[in-house]
Amino acid sequence: MPDNASLFPGKHFISTVLSALETKTAMSSALVRQYLMRAAMAGVIIGVMYTVNFAVVAAFQEVDDSLYQVGKIVGALFFGWALVFIYYSKSELLTSNMMIVSIGLYHRRTSVVKGLRILGLCFLGNILGGLLVAALLRFSTLTSGAAGDLMVSATDHKVAYLTEGVTGWTDLLIRAVLCNFMINLAMLLVYNGLIKDDLTRCLVMVVAVFVFAFTGLEHSVANTVLFLVVGLQGGLDVGLAAGNVGIALLGNLVGGGLLIGLYYAYLNDDSHYPAESTTST
Repeated sequence: MPDNASLFPGKHFISTVLSALETKTAMSSALVRQYLMRAAMAGVIIGVMYTVNFAVVAAFQEVDDSLYQVGKIVGALFFGWALVFIYYSKSELLTSNMMIVSIGLYHRRTSVVKGLRILGLCFLGNILGGLLVAALLRFSTLTSGAAGDLMVSATDHKVAYLTEGVTGWTDLLIRAVLCNFMINLAMLLVYNGLIKDDLTRCLVMVVAVFVFAFTGLEHSVANTVLFLVVGLQGGLDVGLAAGNVGIALLGNLVGGGLLIGLYYAYLNDDSHYPAESTTST
């Protein structure tokens, strides 16, 4: 008879996530200001690195239009380091917390109210951090050239999903599901204890973000920060932007909370196994 470690190899992952959940629950209850500051730093990191992504693409395009796709590859690789910086700076990102809260709910280590408080405060902090970056960029020339034009073009593309009816909404939803599936698949590999060195952890996170950035998947926090940057420059349809973020949030919750969080929580739940094996013998 195989032992539990063979049948449920993700137990270390689950215990690591539940330990992280305890910290997040305590901070969101008793250290709200500090929790918001951690979340705000994640928003700042995304804002800065997303801007770098567009700046890199613009630099390649200015050399020659035929290099646009090369620029997208390089820019997405740079943006991939945003998740690395967030992880190692102990910042708080909404999309990875969706997975953590879902696992906590499955194992009854948190309540719906506490889980929503974690996610709500985290998203608020992410927005505040993104708003700070947007304000700094508003009073600089960093987005006054080709990089800024690309950001506006990306914004127009993202809000266009809302004007295409059900087809566009479905496309946006699927892109959001796959986006957070990739992000939390990376966090699964980072948390499961099998990767021992920091370099491999970094590569896993960079590749996951590269996939979503290069293929045009939809990340609710990154979209929110982009909309803030472009909105402060003028010319943003707030209603369409809010609709994009709303659908992206739902898709991200499915991709990270259900397809990774609940999926692996159930897959590694050994609570009924001993009773069943005893009965069968």
